Amino acid sequence: MTHGHLRLTDLSFRFAGQTQALFSIQNFELAPGQTLGIRGASGAGKTTLLHCLGGIEPVTAGQICWGDTDISQLPAGELTRWRQQRLGLVFQDFHLVEGLSALDNVLLPASFATWKAPADLRVRARRLLDRVGIREPARRAELLSRGERQRVAVARALLFEPPVVLADEPTASLDPENRAIISELLCELVREHAATLIVVSHETSLLARMDQQMELRGGALQEIVATHPDNSTIEGKPHV
Repeated sequence: MTHGHLRLTDLSFRFAGQTQALFSIQNFELAPGQTLGIRGASGAGKTTLLHCLGGIEPVTAGQICWGDTDISQLPAGELTRWRQQRLGLVFQDFHLVEGLSALDNVLLPASFATWKAPADLRVRARRLLDRVGIREPARRAELLSRGERQRVAVARALLFEPPVVLADEPTASLDPENRAIISELLCELVREHAATLIVVSHETSLLARMDQQMELRGGALQEIVATHPDNSTIEGKPHV
């Protein structure tokens, strides 16, 4: 089965000491190469769900299968290798290291994985930076604008050509012009690489670019099947 195929079965998460689950999803599937946008109120559990899907946060119960791999059952070492080889992450706050160049920030994942030749990675990293519009790869991170930093973060997420890309509010801290640029770049690049993309965002223009939109509400994923010009929605069957 393709690595970018997602299947959730009887998934639930609750914080330690809590009796009520933050979210509970009985069955959900996302085809490889598809893009999914998830919205929801603050505190609904969107970021936690994204972290669970990326193996960053352990689930309380259930299965998270990417392809034939149930990441909820992987030992720590295997889970780390899966993330290195299969997952690209884009965060709201960029997570760049000041003092390092844009190029070295893109290459940071290579310091945790040695299965690909460094020379090949450097060539690929330079190409990715050029693709996202960074013309000075030697420029240090602290000298970049916020929009440029997020472009570097998008390039870094795609360094190993992962089949899965997860983005948590990737445009939230940007001005309107850079929100549009990053939204377009992110969607274009994941489609060029046939990756599966899941985005958590409040930004309606970014969510509108997704193949599918859902809302996390009351612990369940609710499909948004249509959007009206006034931004009201018609809701479909919940994935409870």
